[in-house]
Amino acid sequence: MDNKKGDLIALASIPLIMTLGNSMLIPILPEISRKLHVSSFQVSMLITVYAVVAIILIPIAGYLSDKFGRKAVIIPSLIITALGGGVSGAAPWFGDGMMVYWIILGGRFLQGIGAAGAFPIVIPLVGDMFEDEEDVSKSLGLIETSNTFGKVLSPILGALLGAWLWYLPFLTIPALCLIALLLVIFLVKSPKRREEVPSLGSFLHSVKGILKEKGRWLYAIFAIGGICMFLLFGVLFYLSEQLETKHHLDGVLKGLVLAIPLAALCLASYITGKKIGKNKVLMKWSSVIGMVLSTASLFGISMFNNIYFVISCLIICGAGIGIVLPCTDSLITEGIEKQQRGTITSLYSSMRFIGVSLGPPVVSLLIKTTHMTMFFVIAGVSLVAVVLILFAIRPTPDKEGEPPIRRRHAIHQP
Repeated sequence: MDNKKGDLIALASIPLIMTLGNSMLIPILPEISRKLHVSSFQVSMLITVYAVVAIILIPIAGYLSDKFGRKAVIIPSLIITALGGGVSGAAPWFGDGMMVYWIILGGRFLQGIGAAGAFPIVIPLVGDMFEDEEDVSKSLGLIETSNTFGKVLSPILGALLGAWLWYLPFLTIPALCLIALLLVIFLVKSPKRREEVPSLGSFLHSVKGILKEKGRWLYAIFAIGGICMFLLFGVLFYLSEQLETKHHLDGVLKGLVLAIPLAALCLASYITGKKIGKNKVLMKWSSVIGMVLSTASLFGISMFNNIYFVISCLIICGAGIGIVLPCTDSLITEGIEKQQRGTITSLYSSMRFIGVSLGPPVVSLLIKTTHMTMFFVIAGVSLVAVVLILFAIRPTPDKEGEPPIRRRHAIHQP
């Protein structure tokens, strides 16, 4: 693993930068709404359109990465992401009001195209780089920590840049992508292919076979990843709105408050990635604990509307999600053969993006109901993830020298 440090640093920059490019907008969405005279729901579409495009294209990017190589997909994807950020950032120079809104939305559309072939391809590439499952788990923990660290940094950086110039967060995206692009080009060495990639027809047939054979646990993990992102982006959108409209916090101070639950998520993700190793039973029960913490904290918020209590519960919720994400990453990566890993992990990433796309608009609609109703609904969604982990994921302890996929029902050992 030591001889792959440069590769891992370069790859870890991608989720960090992709997260900044999206989550930096969370603290400035109310400001964008005021500047462009659009509704809360319309401004939430700036998050949603990015995610929806990525949802559609991620499986295609996964197949292309299996066929042509991971770097061959990641590099042009970073370039497209940079172009999308440039279009959105330049929009205020070409008009005002709704015209600017639609140009920004178009730039976000481009960013979504680029995002589909960037972070989602990092996960299978890390799996390709190592033979030992424990090295894969530790490396994926580092990647997930980089992702969550981006989430911690993004509200602070977004609020800081937005206080200076409301569209400046968009303009930073090309510069950030250039950094990641150079790191990938010069530091990442793609693993040598061991086998020929099958034709599209035979490939789709094999993927269909995998989904048929392992569908029970794969679909569960897909759903859990989506639920985690729905919870995260939904409650962040809610907290951003409440801090500004009810508590009159804005700028860097608002960003710092938003970063608190995300810091808990980042720390929990890092520790979990270090501890789980290749123990799939531990991965399952760590995920159960994480989702139970998130569910309990969300039900708690429904009972009280005190801002200090809400933030305390969101810290617990963030830590719970941080426990779950490295476990699901490792389960799905280690449970699939390398030849199909790009496509299967891309389907998983698509589900995470579905959560991202649904969180802000759903919460923008639920805010119009009562506080209790909104958080009962959100907590109920979290409870679904607990049930899925308990009943759909059934790993058995690994035996010494036993390969990760041994027989037909092996995830029952992923």
